[in-house]
Amino acid sequence: MKNTIDYSIYLKDIIEKPAMLSKAYSLFHRYSMLNQTLAYSQLVGRDDVEIGPIASYKHWQELGRQVKKGSKAISLIMPVIVDKKDDAGNKTDEKMQLFIMRNNWFALSQTEGDEYKPEEKSPNWNKDKALNELGITEIHFDYVDGNVQGYAQDQSIAVNPIAASPHKTRFHEIAHIVLGHTKENWLMDSETTPRDIKEVEAESCAYILCQLLGLSGAVESRGYIQNWLDGRNEIPSKSAQRIFGAVDKILKAGQ
Repeated sequence: MKNTIDYSIYLKDIIEKPAMLSKAYSLFHRYSMLNQTLAYSQLVGRDDVEIGPIASYKHWQELGRQVKKGSKAISLIMPVIVDKKDDAGNKTDEKMQLFIMRNNWFALSQTEGDEYKPEEKSPNWNKDKALNELGITEIHFDYVDGNVQGYAQDQSIAVNPIAASPHKTRFHEIAHIVLGHTKENWLMDSETTPRDIKEVEAESCAYILCQLLGLSGAVESRGYIQNWLDGRNEIPSKSAQRIFGAVDKILKAGQ
């Protein structure tokens, strides 16, 4: 069994359809950012299903509702533990975790039974709580180049007090740490930062978080990412997976 999920497709969907983020979060906040995107994308493309809360077949039964006969489930990504195999195809004593798509979820409009009042939720985020939970310290910005918006080093970040979008820069620098970039070197971000994969990973996190929390800076962030995507490169699936994971971690830390 191989992990063949192309996470980059879903990241590109978020970048090209920013309005879906807040709606997906409000309805599917119990799920990961990636699965929120998956659920919204599948439901919005179906004429026979209303966009609304989702649950597994078993969970709907526990809520006193039954999935209507003939309803088609939507797919979400879930982890599974499998045996590792050697080059000859024989099982070893080791286990590994893979992420696969499973058709286990149905929308509210596909069920009937006891009344169900969905809880819609808006994201909230507290900077101090997030930094504390993530073990990150925000230090005094002491770089003399006014073009530098911020930087990250080890477990510390600094944001230029006259940065164009301080919160976006802060998300970007936090993302560098959460993604493990600062374990390799000191990262300074200026208006002329090279468009390497680390910068795109961090900027993608900043973009998603700004969109979710209704903060400014998302437009500039989206333009940067789209410009990079329109070139000869594409965000690798592995990087997209890391981006979704980092966003979940940063958002959860501040809630």
